[in-house]
Amino acid sequence: MDYGATTLIMEALLIFVAIVVPILLAASGVGFVVSLLQAATQIQEQTLPQTLKLLAVVGVIAIMASSFTAPLVRYTEKVFVGFQSVGR
Repeated sequence: MDYGATTLIMEALLIFVAIVVPILLAASGVGFVVSLLQAATQIQEQTLPQTLKLLAVVGVIAIMASSFTAPLVRYTEKVFVGFQSVGR
């Protein structure tokens, strides 16, 4: 296996993207729906979208916590196993 620094950085970025995308999609989707409802009903409450986005993000993190941590644990093990060859 190749444990080069660029390979490890690339894998870290891919894991980061895989973790962040569902959270961002949930927050964006909830924000979009709430903004449509606010525009349709002419309710201009500023805390409503933030509260619902926060609840959506917490919900996504709670539901997908195990699928978020599994790649992080594998990556950490891979880094520590190949730590000696990173600088070469």
